[in-house]
Amino acid sequence: MARCAREKSVSGIYHIMMRGINRQDIFLDEDDRCRFLEIIKRVQESGSCSIYGYCLMNNHIHLLLQEKEEELSIIMKRIGTSYAWRYNKKYDRVGHVFQNRFQSEPVDTEAYLLGVLRYIHNNPVKAKLVAKPEDYQWSSCQAYYQGQDSSGLVNTPFVLSILNGNGEAAIKQFADFMHQENADQFMDFKAKQRKSDDDLAQAIKELLNGQPIELLQTMDIAMRNKIIREIKELEGVTQRQIARVTGIHQSIIFKA
Repeated sequence: MARCAREKSVSGIYHIMMRGINRQDIFLDEDDRCRFLEIIKRVQESGSCSIYGYCLMNNHIHLLLQEKEEELSIIMKRIGTSYAWRYNKKYDRVGHVFQNRFQSEPVDTEAYLLGVLRYIHNNPVKAKLVAKPEDYQWSSCQAYYQGQDSSGLVNTPFVLSILNGNGEAAIKQFADFMHQENADQFMDFKAKQRKSDDDLAQAIKELLNGQPIELLQTMDIAMRNKIIREIKELEGVTQRQIARVTGIHQSIIFKA
């Protein structure tokens, strides 16, 4: 079946989401996140795009960017290929890191841009990782609260100027907007409800026909890896959580 053509943005601004293949985590430590930010900064500095916002979750990424000298598909290919090469080399693996096709939606009004940015910054809040969007380390929210990004990655003045011509007033309005009650949903992406550790433990026991989870640690490797792959296919779980519940090292979960 032919793929639908991407909807083009009149403004050149897009909300992007990249997801790990098979819902796998794409960031296993802080270094992975730092390297990804370095990659998108290099792409931006090449003149390809301007970054207005980002949020790095464990198994997906949100970007808000404007294409400049290159088309969106080329920009995203550069980002995805660069990160996948480094990731595969670091973890001694081969194959895809991201789903083959990233999701995108055009952002053609200032109101929509602000709404998308609020949605992006509140992803960690909705996932119950932090209480407030500005508390999350791996998004652009903190840069906006400071008025500018000291790393030079995020073009905060562009968005803040939409709110107010006065810098301090714009920052306050931005903070107020981030905390407003809302029902923002974009790109028809609804985060799947996370399983609790107890729920995951119960699901694993069912896969083991009622036998204790500890059995996985002494099981034949081929059979163990088969079951781990089945566990990874469960909705609402992460590899880090699987490692925690099973007591099996995350690198084994990752490579199974």
